Amino acid sequence: MSYLDRDTYGMYKNNTSGGPGPDLLGADTLIGNDVCNQAGEDLGDIKELMIDTRSGRVSYAVLSFGGFLGMGEKLFAVPWGVLKLDTVNERFILDMDKDRLEHAPGFDKDHWPDMADQNWTNEIDTYYGRGANTDLSSGYTDNPLGKNDLSTRL
Repeated sequence: MSYLDRDTYGMYKNNTSGGPGPDLLGADTLIGNDVCNQAGEDLGDIKELMIDTRSGRVSYAVLSFGGFLGMGEKLFAVPWGVLKLDTVNERFILDMDKDRLEHAPGFDKDHWPDMADQNWTNEIDTYYGRGANTDLSSGYTDNPLGKNDLSTRL
């Protein structure tokens, strides 16, 4: 599912009127967005956005991967800055193969980590190769499988 499918206000449907997207997206429209890797493999979907209320920035997207009909799925807190918006296919791209994601630090829906714990933050940021306390702007691209245009930021 894409952000356009959940656009209940119609803010992205008529972009000629100067609507906000894709540089500025409603948080609710991002929940449920598909996430794929550069090879086009499905890596799951966004279940939640974790916002640092002190800075006002999105720190992590909680990604659901694996399982069947919600059973056995694993959740991963992916630093927001490693996701790229693919505006052509209306999904996010995570530059990681499936096997690496399967072995990433994760959790289940009933046992969320203490995301304020600096040790947890360091582990996640190190695994994904990006600090959560750095600039978390995510690039977006009209050509996700080619060169990414990071000159425009989300």
